[in-house]
Amino acid sequence: MFVRFKLTKYGWPQVVIFPAVVLAIMAVCLLAGKVFLPLWAIYLIEGLWAAVLIWSLAFFRDPYRPVPTDKNLLLAPADGRITDIEIVEENDFIRGTVIRIGIFLSIFDAHINRAPCNVRVEKIAYKKGKYKNAMNPQSGRVNESNDLGLVRTDDPQDRLIVRQISGAIARRIVCTAREGQELTGGENFGMIKFGSRTELYVPARENVKCLVKVADKVKAGLTPLARYHKCQD
Repeated sequence: MFVRFKLTKYGWPQVVIFPAVVLAIMAVCLLAGKVFLPLWAIYLIEGLWAAVLIWSLAFFRDPYRPVPTDKNLLLAPADGRITDIEIVEENDFIRGTVIRIGIFLSIFDAHINRAPCNVRVEKIAYKKGKYKNAMNPQSGRVNESNDLGLVRTDDPQDRLIVRQISGAIARRIVCTAREGQELTGGENFGMIKFGSRTELYVPARENVKCLVKVADKVKAGLTPLARYHKCQD
């Protein structure tokens, strides 16, 4: 079966520089190894660097996702593992009680961020900060982050927030969305380069049901995190 493999445009220039550096190191190791090392050691070293090369390309993959068409679903904005689900107060954009769902992205996850549903980008707010371990829920408060204030374009036209958060390794948040832009559910709008965290903020109401639990693995644009009930399509 054919599997689509696409590299994200958000990976430039690293998607060129990293593999080029690895290939150069492999060439040097091969030439030097022929002089100083036994054949088995050369194979071992080249194999390890080949694994690094494959990872460096896979990190910037943009996998195809058959996005669910149910307009009542709120989809995962990132690949990774659910680390926390909390009821908190959000007083800046949503202005009320919300469900905050935190997703940790390891260095082996695809790092593309996607819209959770059909939305209009109402507000974008970047904040400088620290680079603490992104597995810690508190990192969302103190780390470098980028908030996308979103308004659903389907009923109910609730306000949502997707927060991109840098981690201990991640040092680069990419967001190509613009205020006033409309995104379809599952559409790419950026990425966080290397291990990081993404949060989804949803109004906490009786008609909103969380569909995931802590430790669940999720896929951006594919896994439903929450669902609206009694909503008209």
